[in-house]
Amino acid sequence: MAAQDFNFLLATDSYKITHYKQYPPNVSKVYSYFECRHKKGAQFNEVVFFGLQYLLKRYIAGCVVTEEKIQEAKVFYQMHFKQKVFDEEGWRKLLERYDGRLPIRIKAVPEGRIIPRGNVLFTVENTDPDFYWLTNYIETMLVQMWYPITVATISREFKKILAKHLKATSGSLEGLEFKLHDFGYRGVSSQESAALGGAAHLVNFCSTDTVAGLLMAQRYYNCPMAGFSIPAAEHSTIISWGRSREKEAYEYLLDQFPTGPMAVVSDSYDIFKACKQIWGDKLKERVMERSEDSMLVIRPDSGDPTETLLGVIKILEECFSCSVNSVGYKVLPSYLRIIQGDGIDLCSVEKILKKLSDEGWSAENVFFGCGSALLQKLNRDTLNCAFKCSYVETNGKGMDVYKQPVTDPSKGSKRGRLSLRRNSDGLIETVERGVGKPEEDMLVTVFENGTILQEYSLDEIRKNARLWEEDLSLSQHNQDHPTSLEIHQKHIMNGVH
Repeated sequence: MAAQDFNFLLATDSYKITHYKQYPPNVSKVYSYFECRHKKGAQFNEVVFFGLQYLLKRYIAGCVVTEEKIQEAKVFYQMHFKQKVFDEEGWRKLLERYDGRLPIRIKAVPEGRIIPRGNVLFTVENTDPDFYWLTNYIETMLVQMWYPITVATISREFKKILAKHLKATSGSLEGLEFKLHDFGYRGVSSQESAALGGAAHLVNFCSTDTVAGLLMAQRYYNCPMAGFSIPAAEHSTIISWGRSREKEAYEYLLDQFPTGPMAVVSDSYDIFKACKQIWGDKLKERVMERSEDSMLVIRPDSGDPTETLLGVIKILEECFSCSVNSVGYKVLPSYLRIIQGDGIDLCSVEKILKKLSDEGWSAENVFFGCGSALLQKLNRDTLNCAFKCSYVETNGKGMDVYKQPVTDPSKGSKRGRLSLRRNSDGLIETVERGVGKPEEDMLVTVFENGTILQEYSLDEIRKNARLWEEDLSLSQHNQDHPTSLEIHQKHIMNGVH
């Protein structure tokens, strides 16, 4: 049920208030769709569909139109436009006929599904001919799907890189779902961004400090606890002891958290001296007393990520030694690991892991934290998300419609009613012009006339978004790699959800 304090009538771009006056006379149906357009040379060739269920529950389901909200919108738009353009009569008719529920139908890809770019992800149409203008009125809100889709997609690209290196340097994918920790809460623009982005990351991983994302998964995706964290130090808890008492600060943390994993930021003054002289000497015995279940995770937080991490791991090898795993790569003692959370993005993770493997180190030794590159350094054009009308009915006659700008062919839109299917070659494709077979359509009716008809749990979504064997062999970011669109007899990887 949508929030009662939210006025749906005010949740659109200003110019859409006037569009009911602009459609052809006697139009009775407007049908539109959402996609992530494909562009040659694009960074990502496939997307993770996620977030629609939240938007429907939070803003669209149930009674969203009341007389009070109509009056509020009437006054607001009169002040805003300085003329009478608000369709008070239309909204009151909707209130009286449907008790304030929206007469629209939304069909969508199941959440978590991996879909090649350039395909329809969801469609929207009015179910009552009097409310043809409603379909694109809600475009503004629905296009905000770009954010959770983009975060879930980037998070999964991180997972591909991590899985590839973990498999190659350890022989398994054990612990993969904890390899990338969400550090992004403070770096996003709002609480809602943190919730949406944080939950989108949790489609692929179980490691986070973004509480808002956990709450969203709990409240909107039926997951009691979607992610986990450990006690960890920040600079204030270290420097408050003073520079001369850095060793005492670390020792105090060992006392405070004798069991369970613990992370300690160790670069407040000199990360290399901290690792060699404090962790690796003065507190060495205390560190060695800990077990795999109570590992100490050392966190560098400045400098060149690759060079700093490599310097740290070499010092820890000198102080604590290492072993060689079954595939010939070096591993620190099980009570000792490193987390790199500064300067992390898709490129730097690949660079760090490659450098580590080149130097003979397993990816088992490191965890990563990511903030702005995961939740904030992205926009609607990252995946070229767009919402376009493709079909209308006027005077009882249907017509396929489209845009085809001569100045940018990539912005051409699809035509007619759409369906999504897997063809005889196993390729996912969009069928245009209303010729698709209903029994083949991958789009599911999730919303109709104010009611949510299909819900997904986070567990189901995670299963849909699992990695496959072929994901580990693809080039970084799936940049126009032909097999990424052609492989369909996939094998589920072990160790991931």
